[in-house]
Amino acid sequence: MPARTERFDLFMSKPASDSKDSKKMEELVSLCKRRGFIFQSSEIYGGLNGCWDYGPLGVELKKNVKEAWWRDMVTRRTDVVGVDCSILMNARVWEASGHVESFTDPMVDCTYCKARYRADQVVDGKVVDCKQQKCKLTPARQFNLMFKTHVGAMEDSSALTFLRPETCQGIFVNFDNIVSTSRVKVPFGIAQIGKAFRNEINPRNFTFRSREFEQMEMEFFVAPESANEWFEYWKKARYQWYLDLGLSPDRLHLREHAKDELAHYAAGCADVEYDFPFGRAELEGIANRTDYDLKRHAEFSKKNLSYFDQEGNRRFVPFVIEPSAGADRGTLAFLTEAYAVEGERTVLKLHPRLAPIKAAVLPLVNKEGMPETAEKLCKELQLRWNIFYDDKGAIGRRYRRMDEAGTPFCMTIDGETAKDQAVTVRHRDSMTQERVALSSIESYLAKALEGAKP
Repeated sequence: MPARTERFDLFMSKPASDSKDSKKMEELVSLCKRRGFIFQSSEIYGGLNGCWDYGPLGVELKKNVKEAWWRDMVTRRTDVVGVDCSILMNARVWEASGHVESFTDPMVDCTYCKARYRADQVVDGKVVDCKQQKCKLTPARQFNLMFKTHVGAMEDSSALTFLRPETCQGIFVNFDNIVSTSRVKVPFGIAQIGKAFRNEINPRNFTFRSREFEQMEMEFFVAPESANEWFEYWKKARYQWYLDLGLSPDRLHLREHAKDELAHYAAGCADVEYDFPFGRAELEGIANRTDYDLKRHAEFSKKNLSYFDQEGNRRFVPFVIEPSAGADRGTLAFLTEAYAVEGERTVLKLHPRLAPIKAAVLPLVNKEGMPETAEKLCKELQLRWNIFYDDKGAIGRRYRRMDEAGTPFCMTIDGETAKDQAVTVRHRDSMTQERVALSSIESYLAKALEGAKP
């Protein structure tokens, strides 16, 4: 497998073309590699298809996406608590959830080129991605997407388990633990951010569809009669979250599932979708999972997972409304939306809450006390935010580097700073500049960053 991440055709479901969208995606992938956002996993060994590493800027961006989700979904609410469940679980969990039996994709093999494809990539007897178009395909068969592993010293069926294909099951099996140890009352939610693993037949579209990924999920437990009301609430709330963080309403869509699309356990589902350069695709699903999950785990575990409502003096199995988002998919959408080329400069216009570096401190030249003042200011601001210090190269070149990193503000210490005790603050998006007193910089930045529309 080729290893160079800037090769656009490695990541797309179709070879690169001359279209505007293809060119934008190719440039974005190149920027991600060049500036340390995303690398291919194990690149020096030829890589591993469907697996990605986040570099210094990428890990900060993805962390900020997750922190924004956690703050808005958990910290700022009084009806949601968090958990962090184990990736490895008792194999019976996946039997109860239905994954062992039905978590499959139809797969075909090409006897000519020995490649393996999802059956939905076959059109008129040919595989869309195949460059040879000499496909000799086997009949479709089901392929389970879970990764198998063994726990302990013995590698037999008694030690078999799976890497979790989704994070929500850990929440369901801990439902009774949360109710009995926390002061929660229905309606309430349990949230989790964590890794999940799916042995995708054809990972594609850069980080959008991969074999190891991170989910941001919340299971909101409600009385059965209020499920529809809460379903509508969470659809609107989750769609608005992406708008508030900078995605364009022209490219963001909330699509209701048709009845024949619904999972067998779902009474309703809607997807938040985004128009990527490679096409419209799902960022998040909001589903009314009914009482299916708790009933299944109660059946298989023989534990009572019902809820007693003291106010109503009744016992019932809660319905579940599930907003389930992909952290990697969201990160890719924010990168795509933010990417712009304006004349000779490339810029990432990321929302300040998501920007990997919040501000850069730049001494105009390395003399006349400017570096000392700049370093002092940088250390003070680093107590609260991720701040970057840069004294290498012409100031215009340093501005361009920060534009590519998505840094909202650059603060330049110049020859006038010693006289007026102020710095020049340059704004990333407008490139306008203003003079701000050194004594006011921290409060200025706090207002600009933390006071940004949540």
